[in-house]
Amino acid sequence: MRIALFGGSFDPVHREHVRMARAAVEALGLDKLFIVPSFLAPHKAGGASAGGEDRFEMCRLAFRKVKNAEVSDLELRAGGTSYTYLTCRAFRERYPQAEIFFLMGADMFADFPHWKMPEDILSNVKLAVCGRGDAVSEAAREEFAARFHAPVECIPFVGEEVSSTDIRVKLAFGLRPKEMDAKVYSYVHRRGLYADPVIPAALKLERPRRREHSLRVARMACGRARSLGIPEHKALIASALHDCGKYVPLSSPLLADFDPPFGVPAPVMHQFTGAYLAEHVFGVTDEDVLNAIRYHTSGRGGMSELEELIYLSDLLEAERDFAGIAKLREMFRTDLHACLVCSLALQIDFLLARGGEIYELTREAYEWAKSHPHS
Repeated sequence: MRIALFGGSFDPVHREHVRMARAAVEALGLDKLFIVPSFLAPHKAGGASAGGEDRFEMCRLAFRKVKNAEVSDLELRAGGTSYTYLTCRAFRERYPQAEIFFLMGADMFADFPHWKMPEDILSNVKLAVCGRGDAVSEAAREEFAARFHAPVECIPFVGEEVSSTDIRVKLAFGLRPKEMDAKVYSYVHRRGLYADPVIPAALKLERPRRREHSLRVARMACGRARSLGIPEHKALIASALHDCGKYVPLSSPLLADFDPPFGVPAPVMHQFTGAYLAEHVFGVTDEDVLNAIRYHTSGRGGMSELEELIYLSDLLEAERDFAGIAKLREMFRTDLHACLVCSLALQIDFLLARGGEIYELTREAYEWAKSHPHS
């Protein structure tokens, strides 16, 4: 009997998960493919956005037409951190005579040596690797064989890059992601998964093009948040609301009790009105989120990492275009604080070249960022 295990958060499950499963069934001639949603993945300390019961049901719907596929609740029932070595042990005990594979993408394969008890995993299963955007190189296979003295089954399939984080952001903005099965989307919509009532309410204050900008900022910020240890939901709310004050005039009843700071340049005022609206109209209480909105245009001395993230995501989102932006985007992916220093320097140089006034907070942000490198 040939079986394979396909684990992950599936938060949410998407079309590339399904395509990968189909390719594995065909290439490996599987009698059974077990889809195993994790309770808590080791690399996702913040936990899943959707609960285990919902992710189980989404997987059941998504893989319903995949031959010989079955969704297992083993890790969900176990609770706690879902370690692969324990799952592989459990299936080996259940199927002692079977040939068992553990299915993964090339990104996971590259990180496999850092998993908990990798030798224990390989004592119970063989690895089967799909490309998922990056073909598995011969060098990577040779390096793996030299370290673990174990074979790797490479499945002739290279999927497209699809991000569950990106899908969650789209759903939060009220969009239907094309990467999601129709039945899964209907379930998500019916259950209100990945939604936050604050976001659609705030977006109503923005014009359509500004909403598109806010979406791009959120995709960029949330895509980087986990690697920085920033909770995704904080990045999402700060991004989605950062421009909610852009088109609300000071004369609006929504700002009746707002006290404008003195000496704020007109293009900067919306960061302060936005923070006010976020707190007093939309009920945001997280001070770090409010400050990320409050200083997303100017910056300030002593910025938190979330503040830096939102400032830079606003500046560097996908449709921005100015000299030097490609280098800044690369820095954004590798060293956020260094990116902040260079971005502030560029902004100040730009303003000086135009004979414009440099806002006091922006100057303070630059001087602080230069003298306080993050570790």
